Amino acid sequence: MLAKLSRELPVGGGLYYEPKWDGFRGIVFRDGDALEIGSRNELPLTRYFPELVEALQGALPKRVVVDGEVVVAGPSGLDFDALSQRVHPAQSRVRMLAETTPASFIAFDLLAVDDEDLRRTPFAVRRARLEGLLGHLPAARAPSVHLTPATLDPGLAADWFRRFEGAGLDGVVAKDPGLAYLEGKRAMVKVKHERTAEFVVAGFRPYRPSSRDGAKVAVAQDAPAGTGGEVGSLLLGLYRPDGALAHVGVIGSFAAAQRRQLAEVLAPYRPRDAAEAAEHPWAAWAAAQAAGGVRLPGARSRWNATKDLSFQPLRPELVVEAAYEHLQGDRLRHTAQFRRWRADRSPSSCTYEQLDAAVPVELAEVFGAGVVPGPVHRAPSGPGPG
Repeated sequence: MLAKLSRELPVGGGLYYEPKWDGFRGIVFRDGDALEIGSRNELPLTRYFPELVEALQGALPKRVVVDGEVVVAGPSGLDFDALSQRVHPAQSRVRMLAETTPASFIAFDLLAVDDEDLRRTPFAVRRARLEGLLGHLPAARAPSVHLTPATLDPGLAADWFRRFEGAGLDGVVAKDPGLAYLEGKRAMVKVKHERTAEFVVAGFRPYRPSSRDGAKVAVAQDAPAGTGGEVGSLLLGLYRPDGALAHVGVIGSFAAAQRRQLAEVLAPYRPRDAAEAAEHPWAAWAAAQAAGGVRLPGARSRWNATKDLSFQPLRPELVVEAAYEHLQGDRLRHTAQFRRWRADRSPSSCTYEQLDAAVPVELAEVFGAGVVPGPVHRAPSGPGPG
């Protein structure tokens, strides 16, 4: 069952409110000693999280189906980057990561117990049954299996919505107490954050049509903006306290007319010569990639090895206001949305200080000492973007 997006918190009707966890959606199927974790798209996740198999077997009844989220909790809240690294083809690395960055399972719905199918049972009943299974689970028995917090108080839900972003949570989910479990239907309501900030535009990726576009004619990687090329995405930067410009994410999903217009807007900001290109803040990325460093924006996508993520640098003089949902570590968790150019803003004013947040106490209460509540200063300490 899915959720439809809302920017306003719904009230009335005895709604249940839960934090919206930012991880991998997973449904756990257990039948005796056999246990499988299936993704939202019915892909198997079990082999990537061996530590969860043992924990779930210790926490759940012998025959049960539970809906929830697989997450990794770090010192500053949920760590989606660390969770993404858990999906690896090498079994030796899977075992190593299970020890160094162990995952947790957050249960939020109960679909079946023994031979009883609960999908058409009202959510309020399913929630009560789930609380009966996991609400008093001793931490020593299954320290990585948790029941999601829930409240009937819209005031508390609004407070969660304001504070939970600092912990990497997406927002709040609202569920009708009489709601059946409707597979594939957007029957719940998710209230997600959208905030705006100013970013430096320090590069772009050319638009390359896919086969879905009805043509396979690709814009050459070195095609100058403004000479027939189109812009696929804008690369965004923020300045760290040490003055370095960190890559934090992209703005994408432009209409065809916007792609052509952007090419004209960006043309004057391309490096004028090789010397100016060599002085670009991100000029060293190619060398770092060749040396086997972390994946950088010029590298291949770890999710799609055939996807070309090469980029064209721009002099870091343009400032754009963009809407974003939340920050994960030092990067935007999702693609940002273009709002407007900010000619009145200096690039040097685009810093991480705009995005400081705090980790709420509730997350520490869910995960224990592994998460430390308090201020989270988003400026990274490392040499560059991940």
